[in-house]
Amino acid sequence: MTLNVGRTQIHLVDEGRGEPILFLHGNPDSSDLWGGIIPSLSPRHRCIAPDLPGFGRSSAPDDFDYSLAGMAAWVDALVAALGIDEPLHLVVHDVGGPFGLAWAVRHPGKVRSVVITNTVFASDYRWHLFGRLWRTPVIGELVQALTSRRGFTRELLRASRKLTLEQIHRSYDLITPSVKRAMLRWYRAADPRNFAGWEDELSRVLACRPSLVLWAGHDPYIPARYAGRFGAARVEHFPDSGHWLPAEAPQEVAQRLLRFYAADACATTAPQASGFEEAAA
Repeated sequence: MTLNVGRTQIHLVDEGRGEPILFLHGNPDSSDLWGGIIPSLSPRHRCIAPDLPGFGRSSAPDDFDYSLAGMAAWVDALVAALGIDEPLHLVVHDVGGPFGLAWAVRHPGKVRSVVITNTVFASDYRWHLFGRLWRTPVIGELVQALTSRRGFTRELLRASRKLTLEQIHRSYDLITPSVKRAMLRWYRAADPRNFAGWEDELSRVLACRPSLVLWAGHDPYIPARYAGRFGAARVEHFPDSGHWLPAEAPQEVAQRLLRFYAADACATTAPQASGFEEAAA
C-alpha cells in the first residue's frame, strides 16, 4: 500500500492486528528487509514496515530534511498518518536507526519498547569507506555511477554471511536514480558529530522502557563496540551473521522479538519524558 506523509509518498507493509510494531530498514534496503520476520509476528501484532523517504519504492522531494530533527518529525508524521494513538514497539536497522532513535528521543511517550540492530547513534563514530566516499561531492556520484550489479553483489557478500543472490539482486533492482540521489543526500546530512547530546538523551529514554540490541558480529561497517553504546537493557550477539542481520537470520530474530514482547506484556515500564521532546524544545 502507499500513504502520503507530508510531501513524501510512502510504500509500506501493514499487516496483522494487535500492538503496533514499526520496522525501519537501512541502506541499501527497503521494507523487504523485514519480509522474513513479519509473518511470525503479525498473528499477534500490527506490523508496519515503510520504505523510508527516497528509498525503495518511496519518493521524497529533493529538499527532504534528513537532519535528526527532520527525520524525527517525519516518523512522527507517519505514525499520525497511520492513526496510531498508543505507544508502539520500535525496531530499527542501519539508516533506520537515526530515523527511529531520533524520533524516540523527541517523542519518548509514544514508544513502548526499542529493539536495535546494527546501527550507530554515537558522535565519535567514523564513517566506513563507502560512507566517506558518498559524503564527498562529485566522488560520491562517481562511485555510484561505477557500481555495477557485479560490484554491488561482491560488496554485499563481503559484508554478510547468509544473504542469498536473490536477496542481493532484489535490493539492487530497487536502486533507481532517485534512490541514488536520496542516498547521497542522507549521507551528506549524516555527520556523526550531530549525535552529540542526542546519544545521551537516547540512553535516558532506553533506561526507562524495555530495550534490546541484537548485534551481528560480522559487520565491516560498524565496530562491535557500538553495540553497548545505546544504553539498552540487554545486548545479544550473533557472531555468525553479517551486517544485514534481519535478512540473514529472520527466524532467529523473530523468535527473539516474540520472547521480548511476551516479557514486556508481563511487565510494562511506564514511559517517562525526555528533555528533547518537541513540547519542551
